Amino acid sequence: MMAALLYVTASMMWSLTRVGAFWFSIPQSDVKCVSEEIHSNVIVVADYNVFYIDQFGILPTVSSKVISPNGNILHQQENITSGSFAFTTTESGSYQACFWVENYHKNIEVNLNLDWKIGITAKDWDTVAKKENIEGVELGLRKMEEAIEIIQKNMLNLKIKEAWMRATSEQTNSRVLLYSTMSLGICIASSVLQLWYLNNFFHKKKLI
Repeated sequence: MMAALLYVTASMMWSLTRVGAFWFSIPQSDVKCVSEEIHSNVIVVADYNVFYIDQFGILPTVSSKVISPNGNILHQQENITSGSFAFTTTESGSYQACFWVENYHKNIEVNLNLDWKIGITAKDWDTVAKKENIEGVELGLRKMEEAIEIIQKNMLNLKIKEAWMRATSEQTNSRVLLYSTMSLGICIASSVLQLWYLNNFFHKKKLI
């Protein structure tokens, strides 16, 4: 039962680490960006290519740029019809890939196919299998092992974020309580001063 649960969990995690292939349109004189939240020490591999061909058989070219969360350029190419990039993340955050059309004479949207793989699916398992001489069930168990490691890292990251959010919430509650107490104290002091002033005023006027 436990093995089945681990397998299902690993399978779910494996599917979550895979962005997969998709296509989108890039309007003329515009930049199209896609982004993904990725943890540190994760392999990212992507291939992209233009698949629009006009009646003259001319394939538009695009330029691309991949930017890390802190603004570093991880990949940049210009005037190409297809390309690829690969890197291992050094920090957690949103990684952004941007594409735009270069010097195309027609005012049309150019279609681009992007195959973006993250984590386990980005790893070359054929090379790993040949290098370590593993296959079949053993290879599947190796994939499951890495999937479980990813689950553990994600759970640890969630635990750290939850602790940070709890600390922030407690700090906010303390500040709100302090502000409320100070506001109440100021209101009481103001009321006491008003009563004292009115009492003196009425005594001077001999109204009481």
